[in-house]
Amino acid sequence: MSHNTIIIKNAETHNLKNVSVEIPKNKLVVFTGVSGSGKSSLVFDTIYTEAQRQLIETFSSFARARMPKLSRPPVEEIKNISTAIVIDQKKMGANLRSTVGTATELSTYLRLLFSRCGDKFIGPSFVFGFNHPLGMCPDCKGLGKQIKVDVDLLIDKEKSIREGAITHPDYRVEGWHWREFMAMNLFDVDKKLKDFTEQEWKDFLYAKAIPVTKAHGAGTYQKNFEGVARKLERIYVDKAKNELSEGRKNAYEKYFVYSDCDACGGSRINETARSVKINGKNIVELSSWELIELDQFLLTVEGEIAKPIIKKMRQILSHLIDIGVGYLSLNRPVGTLSGGESQRVKMARQLDCDLVDMMYIMDEPSIGLHPRDINKLIEILRQIKEKGNSVFVVEHDPAIIKAAEYIIDVGPRAGSRGGEIVYAGDLAGLKNSNGVTAEYLNREEQGVYQRKVWIDYLEIKNASLNNLKNVSTKIPKGVLTCVTGVAGSGKSSLINDVFLKENRQAVIIDQSPIGKSSRSNPATYIGIFDDIRKEFAKKTGSTAALFSFNSKGACPKCKGLGTISYEMSFMDEVKVICDECNGKRYTEAVLALKYQDKNIDDILHTTVRDLLGFFETKEINRKLQILCDVGLEYLELGQPLSTLSGGECQRIKLASELHKKGNIYVMDEPTTGLHMADIEKLLIIVKNLVNNGNTVVVIEHNLDVIKHADWIIDLGPEGGSKGGEILFEGLPEDLLNCERSYTGKYLKKILT
Repeated sequence: MSHNTIIIKNAETHNLKNVSVEIPKNKLVVFTGVSGSGKSSLVFDTIYTEAQRQLIETFSSFARARMPKLSRPPVEEIKNISTAIVIDQKKMGANLRSTVGTATELSTYLRLLFSRCGDKFIGPSFVFGFNHPLGMCPDCKGLGKQIKVDVDLLIDKEKSIREGAITHPDYRVEGWHWREFMAMNLFDVDKKLKDFTEQEWKDFLYAKAIPVTKAHGAGTYQKNFEGVARKLERIYVDKAKNELSEGRKNAYEKYFVYSDCDACGGSRINETARSVKINGKNIVELSSWELIELDQFLLTVEGEIAKPIIKKMRQILSHLIDIGVGYLSLNRPVGTLSGGESQRVKMARQLDCDLVDMMYIMDEPSIGLHPRDINKLIEILRQIKEKGNSVFVVEHDPAIIKAAEYIIDVGPRAGSRGGEIVYAGDLAGLKNSNGVTAEYLNREEQGVYQRKVWIDYLEIKNASLNNLKNVSTKIPKGVLTCVTGVAGSGKSSLINDVFLKENRQAVIIDQSPIGKSSRSNPATYIGIFDDIRKEFAKKTGSTAALFSFNSKGACPKCKGLGTISYEMSFMDEVKVICDECNGKRYTEAVLALKYQDKNIDDILHTTVRDLLGFFETKEINRKLQILCDVGLEYLELGQPLSTLSGGECQRIKLASELHKKGNIYVMDEPTTGLHMADIEKLLIIVKNLVNNGNTVVVIEHNLDVIKHADWIIDLGPEGGSKGGEILFEGLPEDLLNCERSYTGKYLKKILT
């Protein structure tokens, strides 16, 4: 019996309609189709989930009890799957102690190099590590940062503790910390803080440990009081900004001054470790260099002891440089990397993996890559395959689709109108098929594009943030401006960090994730559910809270979830439909109340397309129309956000922002997760915004968007220190003549 293909029979995950397909192993296979067609349901939620589940089943019950509990996907049969590794766009972590160097093990080899080949010997390699007590800076404990409370913002001296003198949300009036203060009797809670003595003030803010003993019920309550400022600094010191909840993140940015450590200058390591040098450079300097520079420096290090260490380091560095992240440095925290950068770092790590017969599953690896770097990516995908692995890629990029050995097109449309295999085979066969992907791959270029003329502009002067080299430019008002350039060239620094700080009224549509609670759905996210509940309340003479599955109307047994979960020890958690509400989330009394012929559950299970015009309220219909405009008319209004694809989530975010009153829109790679057909819909939305007098600025690599721009600002020529210049400002047609621009070279293939 042959094991050369993965056989899937009757998969029904999410919108898949009894999908049966055979997928060749040890090939580069691309799964494509419009956003929401079912690609991710097939690849991630069926193939990968079952591979993980079967792998976990081979472990002991003791081990399984401590591992993720995966349910078998709804599929009749899957044969011949291998162990799977997913390389996705999820962040690699948010802890300040995790850097590009630690994530790729390059810092490990660099420390080894300094311990063996430095100009003086101070001990084993760990004495150069900022995560080890013998190597870390004693002041900042290896973080390189110091966090100080801004006391003037934290404390309102005109108030007493009882009145809420501590303005941080953790110490709000009637909150837990406030009540603790009131009960401790350490300070006069009715005395205004401006009247505190010097010692009271010092203890209140910076006391290290004042013993507190207080009777509590039948026993005694004992603890040490820690000053407010000291405690907040301690709590937040190990936290990166994106490790905090949204509320705490805002508090963090408001109350704390975040700066380099005075003792180590942000280097993280102690003075002894900094004193060791190789060819005149210490480990701090090398860790701050771009990977390309570090690679060149290693060529100058000689000696038999250094040779094997340098060989391994240059091997890892070559993978990172080839994949397009050579502008990063070893000391760059992984929490600051974009989704695309994180994915490319993970991919480079896998090139050193010696395991074979694996399934590598990748989610749009082209995201964040300039067309120049796509060919390098394709070469790396082929290298992973040539080692004896299967490479499955969910992708929309035409260049990667054309490079595939086997293509599976899922569709024909999205949601309930998708979930079928439109085509499976090679590229020649795909081009002759009847799917949407084939239609766009075969489409001829238009040739002539209308460019809107601008008169007024917004100015950026002498921007020098990150790698920007004192650049000045004009952002035209009332037109579509595309900001282009290779990865790391300075696009985000120019727009997200400089332009947006000067234009805070702008509406931002970026790649930050939207909430994925099982209680969140399109209706709650775009704010339409409140309006619908008010309509039901008005029609039935009830309160709006009655029609919320998070409030009064929720089924008491499942608390509005529709399902009940049962913990099965080391076996999978079992979710069963609630037998009281039959999965409808509401009480019978609420379900008996109707608007026209539908109850609230019916509304949540109706598609956006079918609800348009159902309600008389203009605001409801306007928001429903926006969902249709962004191509989400097929979604059920109550479909959980956790079941939506990445492209769908981004378009819901776009829909939620479009109704806002604002004349500047900034979009950061809005084509992320979008099929060629969906990009066309996006362009219609953008053009409508421009035609209505809005200023639209788009950071983008996708040539299908760039060719429609009214104005282009191209940065480069390379990434990192070799970028940060404005190479070109003007019309797309004129960019073709800019010899230093990679964007111009690739745009020329489309516009001529």
